[in-house]
Amino acid sequence: MLLKKIQLKTIDYKFGLTICFLLFFNSFISAQEIIPDVVAEKPVEVPSGQRQKIDGIIATVGDYIVLDSDIDKGYLEITSQGGSTKDITRCQMLGKLLEDKLYAHQAIQDSIIVSDAEVRGMMEERLNYMMQQVGDINKVVAYYKKNSVEEFKTYFADILKEQKLASEMQKKIIDAVEITPEEVRNFFKKIPKDELPTFGAEMEVAQIVVEPKVSKEDEQKVIDRLNGIRKDVLDGSSFATKAVLYSQDPGSSSSGGFYKMTRKTPFVKEFKDVAFSLAEGEISEPFKTNFGYHIIMVDKIKGQEVELRHILIAPTVSEDALKEAKERIINIRKKIESKEISFADAARTESDEKETRANGGTLVNPNTQDTRFELTKMDPTLYSQVSNLKDAEISQPLLNTDEKGKKTYKLITVTNRIEEHTADYAKDYTKIKELALKEKQINAIAKWFDEKIKDTYIKIIGEYRDCTFTNNWLKK
Repeated sequence: MLLKKIQLKTIDYKFGLTICFLLFFNSFISAQEIIPDVVAEKPVEVPSGQRQKIDGIIATVGDYIVLDSDIDKGYLEITSQGGSTKDITRCQMLGKLLEDKLYAHQAIQDSIIVSDAEVRGMMEERLNYMMQQVGDINKVVAYYKKNSVEEFKTYFADILKEQKLASEMQKKIIDAVEITPEEVRNFFKKIPKDELPTFGAEMEVAQIVVEPKVSKEDEQKVIDRLNGIRKDVLDGSSFATKAVLYSQDPGSSSSGGFYKMTRKTPFVKEFKDVAFSLAEGEISEPFKTNFGYHIIMVDKIKGQEVELRHILIAPTVSEDALKEAKERIINIRKKIESKEISFADAARTESDEKETRANGGTLVNPNTQDTRFELTKMDPTLYSQVSNLKDAEISQPLLNTDEKGKKTYKLITVTNRIEEHTADYAKDYTKIKELALKEKQINAIAKWFDEKIKDTYIKIIGEYRDCTFTNNWLKK
């Protein structure tokens, strides 16, 4: 029964997160928001059997209000993403709206700050994507039923700020939750044997990567180009505009190169060293990381946090360099096949990928931080490269192009296969720890809501007072 309770809680929690991402966070996820050309001409759709009502305030949480139309917009957003709303009641939708209002309200009480610069960066990113989808800002304005571009931008900036406040507050709660090995052990012991989870088939994978060498001449061309951009900005040009036009960083170019970071933010050391050496308004000289060459301009320094913009340009790899890299990796494969050297030792001595080199080329799953990859959840590209490999078989040289356009050659091998099995504490500790941590996070969030609801002004109006909520919004 314990595991069933965990699963029920997780389902309830996942419903909240699903609505959160579909309804609110789709503004951040560029690959998902699509604005139909004609959606603005259609009336708001609500589940069958429910009447359209005159809009008005239906709830208040602290300084925030919820309109009846906010629920209808929630349904519209989910259906525009291809989701189904037939099993989502208006009470459930209101409950999720109330959660996010409370998150945002408490974020302000806890002095969590979302800067105007950050909101502008988010706004630029979202608008650029919307424009790519529909080609006309007026269609975006019509979709959101606003009378002008400026009215829409004001409205959308408030939404983005509220979303960011809510997500930062939720992150603060979850990040504070830690779990000890003893708690993990106790969690596992409480699960009845006939209710232990089953984990799917997995494999461990290793790779050797060879990077084509870039000529000094090609590197100097990039440095000269960045110096030219730097000079233009010093002469009055917009750094943000230059980043949109020229930066090859897919994570920031559309938002004018904007990043907000602390020393704990997982950026490469070279980038952080330069970022934290600059004063406000200062622009760095071009510098190199494993991604290419950068220049950074610091917008604002707030204590241990830096708001900055950067431009990344990577040198072009010549055909001769690609040919030389392929010949090198073919020779490495021949040595492994002839037993001159093991795959792991070849990775340690020959691979250009420093993240995996020391570990004999073994890949780490970015989602779980262990070395196992569940087949049903494996990245499709990686799966296609390893699915047909037999034990100890080495792939042919593979030309790989990453999201930044960087080309490398690699060899891949499967080092271990784990069949589908019932959870084992020793073998599956990492996964069991994740389950235990998730339960503890769910309990922490539930406790947080119980405490904050008691201390916050909350009012629900009209027929919505008859709703049955997961949280005690009615303070009964």
